[in-house]
Amino acid sequence: MSNTTFRDSTVVIIETSRTSIRAGIGLHDLLRLPTVDIPARVGLRRNGAMQNGDDGPSTSKAPTSAKVTEYLVGAQLDEALAAGQDIAIYWPFADGQVSDFTQAEALWKHILFYQLGLRRAQMESPVMLSIITGLPRDAYERICQIFFERFNVAGFAILDRPMAQHFAVISGMQLSGVVVDIDLDHTDVTPIADGFPVHIARTSVPVGLNDCVAYLAHLLRANTSVTSTLSPADAPLAPEQLQAALLTLARQVWEGGLVRVLAEGEAARDLEDEGVTDIAAIVVAGKERAVIESGMKRKQNAKALPAEQARAREMEALDLVTIEFEGKEVTIGKERHRFCEPLFDPSLLVGIPGVQVKEPRDLLQPLQNAVGEAVNKTDVDQRNYIWQGLFVTGAITNHIKGLGLALSARVSPYILSAPDVLNNEVQPRGVKTLRVPDYFAEYRDKGDGLAGFLGTSVIAKLSFNDSGGKSFVSKADYVSRGPRTILGQSPSLL
Repeated sequence: MSNTTFRDSTVVIIETSRTSIRAGIGLHDLLRLPTVDIPARVGLRRNGAMQNGDDGPSTSKAPTSAKVTEYLVGAQLDEALAAGQDIAIYWPFADGQVSDFTQAEALWKHILFYQLGLRRAQMESPVMLSIITGLPRDAYERICQIFFERFNVAGFAILDRPMAQHFAVISGMQLSGVVVDIDLDHTDVTPIADGFPVHIARTSVPVGLNDCVAYLAHLLRANTSVTSTLSPADAPLAPEQLQAALLTLARQVWEGGLVRVLAEGEAARDLEDEGVTDIAAIVVAGKERAVIESGMKRKQNAKALPAEQARAREMEALDLVTIEFEGKEVTIGKERHRFCEPLFDPSLLVGIPGVQVKEPRDLLQPLQNAVGEAVNKTDVDQRNYIWQGLFVTGAITNHIKGLGLALSARVSPYILSAPDVLNNEVQPRGVKTLRVPDYFAEYRDKGDGLAGFLGTSVIAKLSFNDSGGKSFVSKADYVSRGPRTILGQSPSLL
């Protein structure tokens, strides 16, 4: 192997998920946030052929004659769509594989040469690419070929993305765990044992962030205060306009950090709470502002009479929030905390507007079941260690805290009743949830959704400073051995 090493300032990090690509150049003592974050989609101007639009992350076949230069990516694609051009949209990684390597090349090329400003002829940068796990060996070879022959990179390494996410949160010798990655339309569950994905145990559930947004929009539709504000009697919205507004509002509520995760059964108790009916009455009567202001006055007047304090506590318990939305003030109640319910009970999505049909049906199972069954497919001796590293990540966790704890409480039946390990000394006694450590200063307030990029940066810093060159493919290695060289630097393929 080559004894090549690289300057930290030249190292490029590219994290590729089902629906997004994050990238950055340069490694520092304090690992930086990504400077590039774009949807993992490309566009192709239609030539009379009917094709699906941008209704969500899905793949479809593009013309085989399409060239890399014909695809629109990033801002160029956004501008074309905003201008109303007839564009077919493709998501080459959405199905958990690389469905079209030309589209993938177009995305990575855009990242390197347009977003990061590198030049092919003067390429001095090595690239660490983290990508969806479980790709076949020939896909690794094809990707390696693209980066060396099309992009002229100085060095290259591939990392399974769940491993990158896991490396971002582990400490000490904790090399086992289970990564739960909640994407837009899928949630991927990957058990990791001794630092490597257990491929036979991996699973995916066709429920994700978009389903949670659609579900909250459905709940908000039942809130007469919300619907009357968005679609007043004197200027009603068309049904499709109201649906679009509700979806946008639901996403704003999530992005505003106004959602917390309910404990199991808590939503049902809230529905049975008499206060829910009172909320509706108060909102309909237009008194929600008085309710909110009463809570503020309680804080301002600590010497209020006991009766007044009790009344203020009662009003605060209604848990109303008022937000600005498209120039209007919209008041929302406790229903916002039911945002994550579809993850734990996908049956709630049946008949909900805006939810894509879930196929195959046998994969539509509660997340806690998917995680429990995945871990139970690993070796008995490994399970105790795996349960000590439950990590929930994905964009949804950037604005919602406590998903890991909520999931850990729901998977307890799989720990306490596993028949093949009952009364065994390796029987797990509990679940430990992980999170991105606070000592990663720039990530401290960003949630856990950026763990993949952080972990890729950590591994890149170790790999490209390895003078033995055992953790990456150098240009000299590639010239002498070809694309198959990458298989030796990808331990999960061995």
